Amino acid sequence: MSAVSVPGLEDQLNEAKRNVFLLTAAQAIMGSAAPLSFSVGALAGYQLLGSDKSLATAPLTGFNIGVAVGAIAVAFAARFLGRKTGFILGALLCSIGGGVAALALFRSEFWLFAIGLLLIGISGGFTQKIRFAAADASPSFYKPKAISWILAGGVISAIVGPQLAIFGKNLLEPVIFAGAFIALIPLGLIAVAILSFLKLPELRSASATLQPARPLKDIVTTHRFVTGMICGIGSYALMTFMMIGAPLAMVIGCGFPSELATLGIQWHVLAMFAPSFFTGMLISRFGAEKVVAAGLFVLMACAVVAHMGVELWNFWAALVLLGMGWNFGFIGATAIVSSSYRPHEADKVQGFHDIVLFGTVALSSFASGQVFTTWGWSVMNLVIWPVAGTCLALIVFLLLKQKQKAV
Repeated sequence: MSAVSVPGLEDQLNEAKRNVFLLTAAQAIMGSAAPLSFSVGALAGYQLLGSDKSLATAPLTGFNIGVAVGAIAVAFAARFLGRKTGFILGALLCSIGGGVAALALFRSEFWLFAIGLLLIGISGGFTQKIRFAAADASPSFYKPKAISWILAGGVISAIVGPQLAIFGKNLLEPVIFAGAFIALIPLGLIAVAILSFLKLPELRSASATLQPARPLKDIVTTHRFVTGMICGIGSYALMTFMMIGAPLAMVIGCGFPSELATLGIQWHVLAMFAPSFFTGMLISRFGAEKVVAAGLFVLMACAVVAHMGVELWNFWAALVLLGMGWNFGFIGATAIVSSSYRPHEADKVQGFHDIVLFGTVALSSFASGQVFTTWGWSVMNLVIWPVAGTCLALIVFLLLKQKQKAV
């Protein structure tokens, strides 16, 4: 008997497909805000500052702080308002943040622009949880397809966001980049309309027969968790550090048009998401540790290409390698972390992990502008080596420890 021939399951599957389709569309729209922001956020911040440009990436630091706040806020919104209403609130924040950022550019107010990026980042924290909602809304046999659809939405976002940045850059001249952020207002409202048709099932409470949850300290101090978290943070922080600095290096440092820098970010974000369709299979076949190691080597290759010169192909190729390295490194590290706790311990462990992760990523985005304005692009590339090398050493040590246990 096929899975969908079970009485009542076919209706459940059809409802799941409908919800996944709506969530994918919302993901594609709301997810476009991140690549748009990273494409032009630092450049817009740079033009709002006076002679001291060291804070150019501070608005994107606000964005990353917002993602951390949003990851926590979406849990509270889902608990007290419901997941559907929570996602609608996240979409509204995307529109509001875009409007605030555009207003700041019209008024030439740097810190108001940072607040706008903070609000867009909070919306991004809500967007991060869409993949979980798609999985929760699906029967077990349909979950992999549901996640694949959400990943497809991420690929669409990687195209739409940078293209909106290019289209909107001069739309409201003489105020550069304002049109790009104003475009987020209708995008967020379209997402609200799509999400209003959701009919998400209620989450089942944890079984009373589960083993008692371990104290958080006991979980986060295990060798496996620490290795996974450090490698995930290293991969994500390096990706953010280099991605934010690249447009500044291309436009301010080398004189390339901002449109070419934006296209470079587009290829980068595509490289971040496109491999996800087979990263899971690689983890299943070779193990998460080896996939993380591969990602770290790709990040090192990014540094090599960036060191070779400052031609357009150097920047674009480095950005593609940066995206691929993040994909293998971060997804593999997430798999390591997720294997270090039990399902009913997930909420508190994931919350701790995300706070540390996005807090560190926020610092890396701030440091990106500081390092670029003080020492330049060539020194930024050097940062990859000690971080990736340390993470690789931790992975090797974890593999050796597992091999010893297997003997």
